[in-house]
Amino acid sequence: VLTDPIFMCGATLANYFSLPFVFFMRGFPCNLHYEAPQCPSPLSYIPRLFTFNSDHMTFFQRVENALVALLEFGYCNGFYEDAIKFSSEVLQRDVSLLDLLNSASIWLLRFDFVFEYVRPVMPNMVFIGGINCAQKK
Repeated sequence: VLTDPIFMCGATLANYFSLPFVFFMRGFPCNLHYEAPQCPSPLSYIPRLFTFNSDHMTFFQRVENALVALLEFGYCNGFYEDAIKFSSEVLQRDVSLLDLLNSASIWLLRFDFVFEYVRPVMPNMVFIGGINCAQKK
């Protein structure tokens, strides 16, 4: 099943029928695209989205980065609360957001690794940058 993780319907359907599924995505705002496949993403080195920090952070920027990461966790759980309830009803067991996401077979990431911070990725993560690039007029 080829699905977008923003809507958990595809992941729920694939888990229900025990089918392998592939995520085709740009990225989660709350860094779940690295947390779900268990990629290392240390807060002291990898800046969070919308902090505008670089990978060379001062102590206070690292504290800010950690606080933003805590806020992101609460934000994502609230954003996906209805989808998690629905998935729990369909699958007839308690599931969390990470339970649904980390069972993906392949992650097709629509961004180029050259523009991201250097970090290790899992073997099932494939960068396919340049897909939505329009030619300048």
